[in-house]
Amino acid sequence: MKKLNGTTVQRKLYRERVVQFGEGNFLRAFVDWIVWNMNEKAGFDAGVTVVQPIAGGTIDALNEQDGLYHLILKGLDGGKPVYDVKLIDVVTRGLNPYSQFDEYLQLAENPDFRFIVSNTTEAGIAFDPDNRFDDAPAGSYPGKLVQLLYRRFTAFGGARNRGFIIFPCELIFENGRVLKACIDKYIEHWRLGQDFADWVNEACGIYSTLVDRIVPGYPRESADEIKSRIGFDDKLLVEGEIFHLWVIEAPQSVALEFPADKAGLNVLFVPSEEPYHERKVTLLNGPHTVLSPVGYLSGLNTVRECVEHETVGAFARKVMYDELLPTLNMPEEELKRFADDVFDRFRNPYVNHLLASIMLNAFPKFRTRDLPGLKKYLELRGTLPDGLTLGLAAIIAYYRGGKRGEEEIPVRDDPKILALLQSLHAAGNAEQTARGVLAADFIWGENLDEIPGLTAKVTDYLNDIEAKGMTATVGELIGNSNGR
Repeated sequence: MKKLNGTTVQRKLYRERVVQFGEGNFLRAFVDWIVWNMNEKAGFDAGVTVVQPIAGGTIDALNEQDGLYHLILKGLDGGKPVYDVKLIDVVTRGLNPYSQFDEYLQLAENPDFRFIVSNTTEAGIAFDPDNRFDDAPAGSYPGKLVQLLYRRFTAFGGARNRGFIIFPCELIFENGRVLKACIDKYIEHWRLGQDFADWVNEACGIYSTLVDRIVPGYPRESADEIKSRIGFDDKLLVEGEIFHLWVIEAPQSVALEFPADKAGLNVLFVPSEEPYHERKVTLLNGPHTVLSPVGYLSGLNTVRECVEHETVGAFARKVMYDELLPTLNMPEEELKRFADDVFDRFRNPYVNHLLASIMLNAFPKFRTRDLPGLKKYLELRGTLPDGLTLGLAAIIAYYRGGKRGEEEIPVRDDPKILALLQSLHAAGNAEQTARGVLAADFIWGENLDEIPGLTAKVTDYLNDIEAKGMTATVGELIGNSNGR
């Protein structure tokens, strides 16, 4: 079997036009695939330079394959099964700014670069006052971005035609506005001057976006079969569903520069992405976030296994249809159709979306995806939603770590969050653990211990999970719900 790299594959050479912060599965299966389609079908002629946004990453693996990898898209299209494999060749190189800071800043001096995309998880777009302008690099993604923008500003003398079009893909409502606010804070904090601030405002466009494609990642179970089929030892195989949607809140002038429509892609340039965002985050990502710890601690491994499981599947439906759907201010029938489509996507027989991969940064995900629904439900019904509250308790229980059978539970999140959970779980008191997590405003941006009844309800669920196990706890919740 051949290695996959630029010597074993005849590839096209594209102008480097896109800077991408993040080398993970989602960007490679979504944004890079979209760029590939525009290159193939719309003459976009864009290469992507990938920047590793954190100190630890997989840039070296990407460079070993010269940015080449295969994307497998599988699903049902019009009720018919589709299995599509494409060699994605748009990534020109990867940079690690922690070891290649000068090369990273030199990207700003290339006039061909026009677009910047990112997916640094919900926790990635944040202002850190401890970051300094002369750090090499700044620790946060917005800090690194400001360093790059400032080099661009100085390299071209503040020319207004040398700005960037910036598309954040993090699952944060109005992610463009959030990112812009962080940029403004760094400009002020680092005293970079009004001329630079004016250039960012006038020359750069920072646009809110919504992305939607389920990307399970590396297809572990079928990797050997796929490699045999394609004839390459591709260590960066990535798998996704057929469905895709990218909603970008930007004027048509931006659409003209980013010709997704000419490539037949489901990329929408709209006046407001709010209704699309709220529907998607609430009814797709929201159930994902609470279903993952519940399913994993019930002995399941994939989203499909969860929705097909009698008890856990009933839990998912309860959260989606009974608790989250009523909190949205859209026509009920439209919401139900979307929810039904989401369940069909969850049941995609070709995609194994691992629960452990969804659990990365679970607390920030719950904050943005489920907490608004929990609060709205409480406001509307006068009681806490059972499913969402159990999901929150399940995240806390999952973060105890340890083993599930013979398997180590993969716990990954902000080190500060992990340190808090470790100390709380070590005390062995469920109420103390629940109160400590919910009162941690650095996680939530507020004190959730002040929500009436939440600490007590989470405590009860933690005790039940410990005493009875997750599946039995969920079974009791579903049974009680059906009995009402």
